[in-house]
Amino acid sequence: MARPAAGSLDEAAELLGLAASDIVKTLVVKRSDDTYLFALIPGDRAISWPKLRAVVGVNKLRLPEPELALAATGFERGTITPVGSTTAWPVYADASIVGKRIAMGAGAHGFSLFVDADDLIRSYDAVVDDISQPMSERRV
Repeated sequence: MARPAAGSLDEAAELLGLAASDIVKTLVVKRSDDTYLFALIPGDRAISWPKLRAVVGVNKLRLPEPELALAATGFERGTITPVGSTTAWPVYADASIVGKRIAMGAGAHGFSLFVDADDLIRSYDAVVDDISQPMSERRV
């Protein structure tokens, strides 16, 4: 679905008729062995690095530079989605999206993909766990 540009998460949520927590960010995360994974995080929350490292079972994870994320997925930041990615990286979904209809990047700026989170999780055999934290608790 094409949508008007939004200046903030709250504005995007209003334009889409959703709560901010129903807009899900797909983050590309790089492991120390140069492999990647996707983390699905509600728009009103931040990734929790300690939680995600524990679930993945590694000591080090990071967000790659924008050009590496583009090379790894075929999508620019802000448009990333596991749907249609050039590589099928493992998907880790925050438990809070279970049971929701969500909006997420659709591969191009100005477009949103609306999906049933449970169908997305099932389709990608995603690992579901608590991997996020409130924005106010952001830390590396």
